[in-house]
Amino acid sequence: MLEIKEKDFNSFFNAPFNAYGERSPYVSPLKSDFKRILSNQNPLFKDQNTFTYFSAIKDGIPIGRVVTHVHNDSNKKYDWKRAYFGFFDCINDLDIAKHLFDKVENWASDNNYTEVIGNFNLTAMQQIGVMMSGFNNKPYTDQVFSPSHIADLLHKLGYVNEFPMTTFELDLRSIDPQIVLGEKQNRIINEGKIQLKKFKKNRFNTLIEDVRDCLNDGFANNPMFVPLTKEEFLYQSRDMTTIIDENISVLAYDESGPIGVILCIPDLNPFIRANKSRLSVTTPFHFVKFKLKRDRAVIIFYSVKQKYQNKGLNGVMLYKVLQALKIRGYKTLGITWISDQNKASLRQAEKLGCKQLHNLSLFKKHSIQEK
Repeated sequence: MLEIKEKDFNSFFNAPFNAYGERSPYVSPLKSDFKRILSNQNPLFKDQNTFTYFSAIKDGIPIGRVVTHVHNDSNKKYDWKRAYFGFFDCINDLDIAKHLFDKVENWASDNNYTEVIGNFNLTAMQQIGVMMSGFNNKPYTDQVFSPSHIADLLHKLGYVNEFPMTTFELDLRSIDPQIVLGEKQNRIINEGKIQLKKFKKNRFNTLIEDVRDCLNDGFANNPMFVPLTKEEFLYQSRDMTTIIDENISVLAYDESGPIGVILCIPDLNPFIRANKSRLSVTTPFHFVKFKLKRDRAVIIFYSVKQKYQNKGLNGVMLYKVLQALKIRGYKTLGITWISDQNKASLRQAEKLGCKQLHNLSLFKKHSIQEK
């Protein structure tokens, strides 16, 4: 017997564990964090009509799930009538996937949206995409994982893939940070007009605003980007002080204020996996163990304000980050998705000697109201 439940958080949370099994590289967000994200306290979802989520339960066992939501600021900025899906996880069963997406598409149609696109977990500045290759490679924090049948199911449901992306991994043991320094970068260093600062936990509230400032300015012309509000950004990042390594992120300043940022954190997936994505009495033990043995880090994003783009600043910041990572004993560095349209970032990844980790794509269906 198949049952579809709406906003039943426990079945929603448990679905991917049952669908993929213990050996899957999939890592869930912590249950407490996940519940906070999928609530009306999230600034993205202040309005009850902006999101909902569904679980597919067969014979009492959750084996599929999906979120559907809208980002009103994106629709306004780009003149879209678009709904999103996200967190689509499911066993390899077309009938179950269809039941879930009937709910998604009915929700979109009822709210007068004409297309559905995803995965967006939950905006273009968070986890996005469906994996197309690299299924055996372990994802880093903020990287999507989905088995090969997820893309197949979406194709069979009439969704077309677009906007290809790639994630990367860099072996820090074999890289010389000097590789990113050229004439432009050395000029910045020698002039001494730009300061590079660490991300200090005791200045978190001030520095996170500087990060947001750099992000909104530097990403302003990127596809799908919508500026993040102070409330949204703080809600997403408020727990960062517990996990951040102050030494491996960098902020750049000139006399006018913040001009660039590389936000790099330890890869939390081994810690989350050891806790089975749930906080418990053993969590402090796992956290201490994680801090002692962490050797994977991930760049969540980097951004340079437009007035400094293509002038070598990103290379200077990256040099400092790579130096710090090697000193701190990290062995590998993950890089979250880079669009295949972003030729400059792809060239930089190639120059660094990064290997491709996963290929991703968005999946879209048009004319939802005409089904």
